[in-house]
Amino acid sequence: MFWGIDVGSRSIELVGIDESGRIETIRFVPTAYNPVGQMKVILDGVPRSDPIVSTGYGRSLFMEHISWNGPKRSVTEIQAYAKGALAFHPEVRMVLDIGGQDTKAIALDDRGQIVKFEMNDRCAAGTGKFLEFMAAALRVPLEEFGEFAMKATKKLQVASLCTVFAESEATSLMARGEKPEDIARALHESIVSRTVAMIRRVGFRKPILFGGGVARNRCVVSLIVEALGCDPVVPDKPEVVGAFGAALIAKESYSV
Repeated sequence: MFWGIDVGSRSIELVGIDESGRIETIRFVPTAYNPVGQMKVILDGVPRSDPIVSTGYGRSLFMEHISWNGPKRSVTEIQAYAKGALAFHPEVRMVLDIGGQDTKAIALDDRGQIVKFEMNDRCAAGTGKFLEFMAAALRVPLEEFGEFAMKATKKLQVASLCTVFAESEATSLMARGEKPEDIARALHESIVSRTVAMIRRVGFRKPILFGGGVARNRCVVSLIVEALGCDPVVPDKPEVVGAFGAALIAKESYSV
């Protein structure tokens, strides 16, 4: 088996593939306050002699703190996501990932090679953390936030792209008597506006694959379709694009 582990700010994904590249194992755990401890949990029972590749913001933590007998290395999220996206859909020419801590837009050429990318990893605005923060502010469970926003009936605007100021705007809108659903929609439009601007700076190409946990948010997907004029490819398990790509890189690197 070959393994890929994607250590994100909100969750950790593990994918195991066989010699043919077929996914055999998928595991998820929350990152929580102890990512190293959670890595040990998700790796329980995995043979430490198998090849493994780490990716994600915590990939260095894996390399430094997880003992491993077999081959191991780390790769950037850009490499892992491009590899995983092409495996899910070989015709993909752009990859979008809205993760917990960052957003990535990756343009690929006709051979599937990375030609340009942009990554927002310095501000929570435009990330899954932004949605999580705003869902909590409106007292809506995060997993229901997209459907909640789809019930909007009035167009509102949240001008600020800063999480703190956006929350202040949302609070002001609530004080004016605006419906929470309409505010939620405006917050979704804010994150999609920032994301689409990033995509256009990189150079929009079709087809586009949308990975990461936010790809499960129906409102975000709907707004991206509206902005770009095309339906993104969303894998059945969009959270594992990076871990799957890392596992494929392990296979390429260490297959006998």
